[in-house]
Amino acid sequence: MPRLILASHSPRRAALLQQLGLEFTVAPAAIDEQPHPDEPADSYVLRMAREKNRAARHHLSTNAAPPTTAAIVLTADTAVVAAGQILGKPADFAAGKSMLERLSGRTHQVLTAVTIAAQNGTEKSALSRSRVRFAPLTEPEIVAYWQTGEPHDKAGGYAIQGQGARFVVRLAGSYSGVVGLPLHETAALLAEFGID
Repeated sequence: MPRLILASHSPRRAALLQQLGLEFTVAPAAIDEQPHPDEPADSYVLRMAREKNRAARHHLSTNAAPPTTAAIVLTADTAVVAAGQILGKPADFAAGKSMLERLSGRTHQVLTAVTIAAQNGTEKSALSRSRVRFAPLTEPEIVAYWQTGEPHDKAGGYAIQGQGARFVVRLAGSYSGVVGLPLHETAALLAEFGID
């Protein structure tokens, strides 16, 4: 079976990939993650997953010792989208509070793109779309949640796999996709690369 590399800093993605019973190496790649002007959210997450993958493969082929030439590289990107706007990771309390106020009592989308590629350039991607409905949130709830530290590095300012789950009234789609790696789509793509 080919060697699998997860090019992501996310411990959540690593934990989800472990659920599939796979062995893999973690080797993140950094890229510019700014959306292009007027870029649709689905195009953005697909572009991010692909660019992360290409950056990781480039790094492996030029900097690994010895160079990694027979690896399969997996990358993913997740975006929380409210009223057509991508909500990234909050920079501070004001940004986090604003995000949670926008999600309060409403339904938003969570998009996660996955890209898997071989070093020979064969590349395949999939996109998971989920809809998440939040309960109405009070200001004290938002403040208390921010103070837990959980929202600080999460897209949209919340974690469905953590304390943020208490705000979720309804989920239509992939739970693992909302966490950061849709396992159904990921397993199907991996199978195409000979990883069962």
